[in-house]
Amino acid sequence: MEDDKLLGKSLERGLGEAGHACTWVRGGEQALVAVRQCKLDAIVLDLMLPDLDGFQVLRALRASGVRTPVLILTALGSVDDRVKGLDEGADDYLVKPFAFAELLARLHALLRRSAARPAMLQEVGNLRLDLGTRKATQDGRTVDLSPTEFSILEFMMRHSGQVVTRNMLHEHIWGDGWDGTTNVVDVHINHLRRKIDGKLARTRIQTVRGQGYVLRPD
Repeated sequence: MEDDKLLGKSLERGLGEAGHACTWVRGGEQALVAVRQCKLDAIVLDLMLPDLDGFQVLRALRASGVRTPVLILTALGSVDDRVKGLDEGADDYLVKPFAFAELLARLHALLRRSAARPAMLQEVGNLRLDLGTRKATQDGRTVDLSPTEFSILEFMMRHSGQVVTRNMLHEHIWGDGWDGTTNVVDVHINHLRRKIDGKLARTRIQTVRGQGYVLRPD
């Protein structure tokens, strides 16, 4: 959540290259909408946003029960401003200008702390995954998924509404080193579509040309 176009694009590109699906918005009101619509693992929040500033956004998020880790970016270098951000519910802060490597390291530290015990249930629309029993259901009906299909669907549900690249899926399931020369990801995606979409006219797992796939809530 950053209003500066150059910095926002730079962060979006850098986080994408580091393997993170990223949703970038430029205003406080947009930020609140994005948090409601997307399942986010962490939030990078600039304090100097138009319409609602970062303090107001942070206050609104915490008041509504959102506990997603927040790393605030600020050009306000005083101790009082940094303390205020932490008091409003931020988990960490970074003063501009900063090195991207430091932002990434701080973000990874937040993710490690918050992901110590991931949620055992994932729900998107009428889809539900129980990570404890490895059971998938849709409208209460069991969906028979292979272990690989289950893992792909779990990853996409964690990033619901966000573009997930083939490379991200391959690295999540099979580890590093994929050179993009096989269509194994596409094959599994097609299997998933048949199982969760059936004969629906509009597929829930949609292809984003030249980028990857996105799982829509409905």
